[in-house]
Amino acid sequence: MKQINMYIDSLFHNQDPILEEVLSSIQENGMRNISVSPASGKLLTMLVAISGAKNVLEIGALGGYSGICLAKGFGGEGKLTSLELEERYAKLAYSNLAKAGFGDQVTYLTGPALQSLEKLIEDHMCYDFFFIDADKENYENYLEYCITLAESGALIVMDNVLAGGSVADEDAPPKRHTEFMKKFNKTVAKHPQLESILIPIGDGMTVAKVKK
Repeated sequence: MKQINMYIDSLFHNQDPILEEVLSSIQENGMRNISVSPASGKLLTMLVAISGAKNVLEIGALGGYSGICLAKGFGGEGKLTSLELEERYAKLAYSNLAKAGFGDQVTYLTGPALQSLEKLIEDHMCYDFFFIDADKENYENYLEYCITLAESGALIVMDNVLAGGSVADEDAPPKRHTEFMKKFNKTVAKHPQLESILIPIGDGMTVAKVKK
C-alpha cells in the first residue's frame, strides 16, 4: 500500500509551494503530521471541481492542508466552513488559507464538532460537499449529521477508512481505530441514502453521493 501511494504521488503530484509551507508550519507548531497525502489532496480538489460544489463543510482542519485542497477546487466563488476542536489549530489553518488567497472564503468553528454540527442544523444550513477527517470514533455520528445537512446529490468524502490497511489485511499492524473503521465501512456501504465507493488512495478515501 505504501509503495503504491509513493508510485501515485511520484506520477501525479505536482509540487505546490503553498502546500509545502503548510506542512512545514504544522511541523514547526509541534502538531502531528497527519494531513492527507498529496494525491489524496489532489483528489479532493478534483472532486470539488468536478462536482461544481460551492458550499463545502470540513470536519477536522488541522493546519489547513486539506482546506486549501478543497478551496482550490471551487476557486474564487465557493465557501468553506471548517470545524476544528483546537483553537490554535484553527488559527494556524486560517493563517495558511489566508496566505493561499482564501481568507475571505473560509469560516472556522471551534470546539466539539458534534456541537457545531447541531448548531448548523438549528441554523438550517445546507452544503453540497463534505470532508470528514477527524476523530474516528465519531465518524458514524458525523456522517449522519452530514446527510442531514446535505443537498440532494451532495458528495461526502471520508478519510482514513483503510486504517493503514488493517481493515482488510490481517497481517497489517492494527490501529486504535481499526474496528471502528471496519464497522463504519459496512455502515456506509449499506446506507440507504448513499451511493458509495472506497478508493484505495492515501489511507483510503470513501466517496459517497447523497440520495434524498
